[in-house]
Amino acid sequence: MDLLGKYRILRLLGEGATSKVFLAHDPFGNREVAIKIVARGVRDGEEGGGGKSERFQKKFFVAEASLAGKLTHPHIVQIFDAVAEADPAYIVMEYVRGGTLERHTQPEHLLPVGDVLEMIFKCTRALDFAWRLGVIHRDLKPANIMRVEEPRTDGHHQPGTNVKVSDFGAAMSISASETQVSGVGSPAYMSPQQIKEHPLNHQTDIFSLGVVMYQLLTGQLPFQGSNNYSMMYQITHAEPVPPSELRPDLPPALDAIVMRALQKSLDDRYPTWDAFSFDLADAFRSESLRDQDSRIADSEKFNSLRGLSFFGEFSDVELWEVVRLAEWHRVAAGQPLLREGDAGDGFFIIAEGEVKVTKGRKLLNVLSAGECVGEMAYLTPERGTRGADVSTMSDAVVIHLANSALARASEACRHRFDRAFLRILVERLALANQRLTGV
Repeated sequence: MDLLGKYRILRLLGEGATSKVFLAHDPFGNREVAIKIVARGVRDGEEGGGGKSERFQKKFFVAEASLAGKLTHPHIVQIFDAVAEADPAYIVMEYVRGGTLERHTQPEHLLPVGDVLEMIFKCTRALDFAWRLGVIHRDLKPANIMRVEEPRTDGHHQPGTNVKVSDFGAAMSISASETQVSGVGSPAYMSPQQIKEHPLNHQTDIFSLGVVMYQLLTGQLPFQGSNNYSMMYQITHAEPVPPSELRPDLPPALDAIVMRALQKSLDDRYPTWDAFSFDLADAFRSESLRDQDSRIADSEKFNSLRGLSFFGEFSDVELWEVVRLAEWHRVAAGQPLLREGDAGDGFFIIAEGEVKVTKGRKLLNVLSAGECVGEMAYLTPERGTRGADVSTMSDAVVIHLANSALARASEACRHRFDRAFLRILVERLALANQRLTGV
């Protein structure tokens, strides 16, 4: 097969019981894409063969194809196109360089604890995004989470902590009017509600992601059985041992997080993705302190942005874009950030601490978390130089956004920055007017 529609097939990436995935070239987008071709199953009512019926497969294809262009999130594999009328039917997806997390569930290939926390955090944000659009995944497992290989300065790629959730073929839309397919998913990762075919919400995915986290931390599944029926009985009736009993170096906070995600009762399980995310980020901070790691993790960056007034109108997707584009720095008290007369490149936003703005010996302003400084270098780059000195008054975390980085931002993200600056300018003009009029 050389061509499939407008796409040129390059090579086979992988295959399973119901589909094959090929690497292909999209001539219109001038990019590499992954194309999932739906395998032909046995006919409905036909005996033998061990495959799923074509009607059953068709439901999965339609479910995934319906999400084309909708789940646009940095931690979800994007679906670009779907062609149900072709023979065979196929789905065109974002090509993600890298393997799945399945390899890292093996005891000899476990990832550092901090990396696991970062990856699971990013999954929670992606799945929260999907849930807010009315989509439940229903088939979360390590094989459906891609570990992204990032480009290095030498032209090679290496895996980091960025992940993308894939394979929404079993996804359920809570707004769908038609009857959803039941009994889907992978038994080892199903929630008790899924096994019992109860009505589902996002908490079924929370349970499944809890299973994934348990496995990534310990190299074992929390529920085990000699066959699927035995395993499903364990999920609905047995309590797993805390992860630290299998891996004693794990801190107690991780036991608490995993065990809460794995609660059988919805009332005892995490009620929201936000609650799950918050505990993961808090555990990462504690882990970093224990390891004396001064890095600012993506989870900390994301949560910090969500709490700053400057980013109040930014969507989660746009916040992840800022995480990717910005440079983050921890700066000790008394250190200069900007010097009058220096060349200007972008601006800073204060994430933590306070800074002072001075000109000569005159104090012009004191800025705290959520406020920006140096923005004129972005708004009027032709001016070229800084107009005042800026230094930290306390230990601080500052976010630097260079003009060149913002030039790579999406139009929607740049629009958010422009609106934020407009709001700040209006507030400053109103304050200046109050001072002049004495009101």
